[in-house]
Amino acid sequence: MAVGPPYRGARPGGTVRIDTGCRDDADHSCSEEGDRLGHPAERSTPEEARETPKGGTRAVPAVSVPLAPAERIAHARTAFLVNDPVDPGIVRAPILASWTRSRHYDVPADHLELPYESDCAPDSPLVRAATPIVLEVADQLSGEPVSVILCDDEGVVLQRRTGDSALNQHLDRVWLAPGFSYAERYIGTNGIGTALEGRGPAQVFGHEHYIEQLEDLACAGVPIRHPINGKLLGVIDLTCWRREANKMMATAVATIARRIEETLLEQSGRRELTLLHDYLAACQRNRGAVLALSDDLLMMNDRARELLDPGDQMPLVTNAAEALSSGRRRQLLIDLPSGATARVQCRPSWVEGGSSGGVLHVQLVSADTAGSRALSLPHPAALPATVGSGPMWAKCCQAVDRHFRSREWLVLQGEPGTGKRTLARATHQLRSPAAHLRLLDAQDYGPRWIAEVVEELATGAGTLVLCHVDQLSAEGVQALGDALEPHRESTDPERPWVVATVDRSRARMSPALTELLASFPRTVDVPPLRHHIEDVTELVPHLIARLTRGAELTCSPDAMRVLMRNHWPGNVEQLYQVLRKIVARRRTGQVSPADLPAECRATTRRVLTPLEAIECDAIVEALIETDGNKAEAARHLGMSRATIYRKIRGYGISVPAAADTGRTG
Repeated sequence: MAVGPPYRGARPGGTVRIDTGCRDDADHSCSEEGDRLGHPAERSTPEEARETPKGGTRAVPAVSVPLAPAERIAHARTAFLVNDPVDPGIVRAPILASWTRSRHYDVPADHLELPYESDCAPDSPLVRAATPIVLEVADQLSGEPVSVILCDDEGVVLQRRTGDSALNQHLDRVWLAPGFSYAERYIGTNGIGTALEGRGPAQVFGHEHYIEQLEDLACAGVPIRHPINGKLLGVIDLTCWRREANKMMATAVATIARRIEETLLEQSGRRELTLLHDYLAACQRNRGAVLALSDDLLMMNDRARELLDPGDQMPLVTNAAEALSSGRRRQLLIDLPSGATARVQCRPSWVEGGSSGGVLHVQLVSADTAGSRALSLPHPAALPATVGSGPMWAKCCQAVDRHFRSREWLVLQGEPGTGKRTLARATHQLRSPAAHLRLLDAQDYGPRWIAEVVEELATGAGTLVLCHVDQLSAEGVQALGDALEPHRESTDPERPWVVATVDRSRARMSPALTELLASFPRTVDVPPLRHHIEDVTELVPHLIARLTRGAELTCSPDAMRVLMRNHWPGNVEQLYQVLRKIVARRRTGQVSPADLPAECRATTRRVLTPLEAIECDAIVEALIETDGNKAEAARHLGMSRATIYRKIRGYGISVPAAADTGRTG
């Protein structure tokens, strides 16, 4: 006899209805699930529910009918979703933490919205190591309502083997199928995504799932790590019906994960021995710069360390790894952040089962080859109010300085907050500190603003900075053009140096504005902060000192690492505002990660190199232009579909609905 939960509106003295007929196995599973979770099942006594003819119901005085553990979890989940308090004694701590993350990710609790990849890396080392084991386990479980699921480190399902047709159909309905991502940020609490987030084993039963479509399932996932470098490669998961779950699932899936890692170790040993042999042979034959790399290993000789600037090494390796993945010998010419160009001979190494990386022979072929380093630039103190020594920032500063010395009118274009005005002001202060400097913001456009422009141009000498020119109306563009025209062709060495700043992120410029900017012979792109992220280590102490007026406040290494991994869409201005919030709460001591505001918590897994950041931006722009069609974006960028899929996942790019799959991409 199954006893239903009390009617929600019942009060002491009222009535409840008790179902005396058996319905289906799913109704019995609530108490069973509680037993598996370690909660004793609470059932009604004969006195609380008297027998009646099968299938009948009758009204009885209200009694206290304790909810079964699974029902309590279901009610707790409902309370959580409507922001009511949740008893921590009912919901396990890891599940409650996962629910909280799911809400932070804005995961819908009542429907599925999952990204899909039609090409999900079928030939990765993980797949090669795991496939025989997954097939063996699936064969052992043939006919059982259990599914063995292999996912990559982004939660994308690579393989699914199910021994029961009903379960197989249900998994299709909830999109737990190859190509779909079950990362927590997309589908909330589940055995796959929660194992990835927690970097450890995860078990999720029934109503513990965040999305209601998964409440009939139970799953246990265990991360798979590379046995040599500890890198997280993916997850192995066992999924079954909620009513079939038991504690042995965790033990079984942990055993499968261990076997896959042992196979990875064996395969890695063969691959790395082959690569080491090829590397040593190359070093003996060639006295130049030699590197060897695979998915898990990077080696370089002393000549390579001497020749390559640290900032150049990662972009070179990234491009070479892409070439080696083709499995063919290739020669590349790679432009490096320092300004040098490298000629790279890529020679794959082979082991049974496929490529094991390869060996690189590197030569610098630019004009300044030997000992090429970052572009020389005066110490930051020589450029007042500017901070940073990264190659891209240095190159930008040098270009602006060069155009100032030749008195060429200049357009500074870049995203908001990159420091366009600061750069113009700093260059003026460096080269002619005694001369007149005037900044006029086009946001203040009107008759008086135009009059001030005309007056400054007539004054001669000095520097005139016209900010936010892209925000001028059509009338304003015409008026400014008329004011500039008499001075545009002037050869007077005393004419003012005019700089216009333009927001590069705004919509396409009007023809009139394009024509106006054409009267400025030079344009310099001011790089976004993510393209010279190494300068954060210099900017942070500089800005803190400015905000605290020299007080003893420093940034801890851990906090600095978090700041370095941020994307900074608002650039230096956003960094300044973040530090201002911190200084408002802490004025001395050391800034820790806990002191950082919430906007700093969304970080990339690692610090992107400048070239990687540029590539990431190019992919995003191509996806926007193609309405999320990854295949079309790949063609636009001249890369393969497999490459763009891998880079989208690697950079954590969120893709809009894709026309090439018909699903969210």
